[in-house]
Amino acid sequence: MPGLDELRNNGVVKYVGGAAQGAAEEQTTGERRTRNRVARSILDHGPSTAADLAKRLGLTQAAVRRHLDALAADNVVEARDQRIYGHRGRGRPAKVFALTDCGRDAFDQAYDALAADALRWIAESAGGGQDGQAAVSAFARARVAAQAERYRAIVDAAAPEDRTRALARALSADGYAATTRSAPGPAGEQLCQHHCPVAHTAEQFPELCEAEAEVFSRLLGTHVQRLATIAHGDGVCTTFVPQAPHPADPDGGDRPAPHPAQTQTTDQASASTSGRNPA
Repeated sequence: MPGLDELRNNGVVKYVGGAAQGAAEEQTTGERRTRNRVARSILDHGPSTAADLAKRLGLTQAAVRRHLDALAADNVVEARDQRIYGHRGRGRPAKVFALTDCGRDAFDQAYDALAADALRWIAESAGGGQDGQAAVSAFARARVAAQAERYRAIVDAAAPEDRTRALARALSADGYAATTRSAPGPAGEQLCQHHCPVAHTAEQFPELCEAEAEVFSRLLGTHVQRLATIAHGDGVCTTFVPQAPHPADPDGGDRPAPHPAQTQTTDQASASTSGRNPA
C-alpha cells in the first residue's frame, strides 16, 4: 500500500487539496448568492422577519438567520422592532430586518452627490430661502411630470378599484419595488414603495417626495397622504389612498381625505414631514 510520501509525490494529495479548495470556493459563492437573495427580498418587500424571508426564499429560518447575521456584520441590514399599524397585541413586536443606507447603496443608487449639488445650485441661484425652496419644488414637479404622463395611461385603463395596484405595477417597472395592501382602520389602502433611487437626495430635499405625492393624488383622483418615507429613515415609503375618490371642490382643488389616525402609530412624524430628515 503506498505511503503518504509516495501519494504526495504522485500529486494525489495535492489534487485532493485542490478539490477541497474548489469545493470551499463553490460553497462560498453559493452562500454569497443566497445572501444577495436575502438582501434583495428585503429591498423588494420592505423590512421582513426571518420567518417571512424563510417562507419567501424556501429556506429554513436557521439558514436565514445565519445569512442575516453575516449581512448585519457587513452593515447591509439592521434589526429593528416591527412597526404595528392599528391595534397592538400583547408581547413585544417581532424583530424585522431592514436595509441600511450602505445596503441600499448596493442597489443602483448612483449620482446622489451630483443630484444634491445640482439642487443646491438651483436653490442658491434663486436666492435661497423660500425662493430657493420654490425653485427646487418647481424642478421636482417638472421632473415627475413626464413620469406622470407615462403612468396616466396605465392608471386610467384600470378599473377604479384597481388603480392603486396599476400605479404600483408602473412604479415597480421603474425600479421602486411597489406593492399595495389594505389599510387597517379607515376604508382605503396603502401604496408601499420598498425602494427609492433618490432616497439620499430626498433626505436633503423633501420637495422630491412632496412632488411625487402630488402626482399620485392627480393620477388617482383623490387626496393622498404620506405616512412614511425611506428618506425620513423609515423602511418603506407608505402612502395612504382613500377607497372612494373625493369630488373636486368648486375652486378646482381636492377635498382632503379623512386623517388616517388609526393607520399611524409610530409614523406620525413621517406623515407630517414628508421625507424630511429627523433632527
